[in-house]
Amino acid sequence: QVQLVESGGGLVQPGGSLRLSCAASGFTFSSYAMSWVRQAPGKGLEWVSDINNSGGSTYYADSVKGRFTISRDNAKNTLYLQMNSLKPEDTAVYYCVKDRTMYNAATGGMDYWGKGTLVTVSS
Repeated sequence: QVQLVESGGGLVQPGGSLRLSCAASGFTFSSYAMSWVRQAPGKGLEWVSDINNSGGSTYYADSVKGRFTISRDNAKNTLYLQMNSLKPEDTAVYYCVKDRTMYNAATGGMDYWGKGTLVTVSS
């Protein structure tokens, strides 16, 4: 079955960096777009970023554009999110999500979610 396992979260000071990873299994990783979605404490879900199946197209929420970089390694079935210049408002649980199509979540939605990894940005 589809499994998405996030790692790399933790406590970081404002201005710091973290890299999240998501190990995928149970499906043909290279055939699907992937997303990162986050949920801050007490708030709703926020789409963060998306990457198409080949990695050639990437999309970002305005709140993270210029600070976060999404990437993937199809040979390793792994999705990444490099987060730089972190702010306290980036504190959230970050979820790795499989999209339904090869293009992006806006095209066909999302279907499988990981359990998430907590990122806390605080001094």
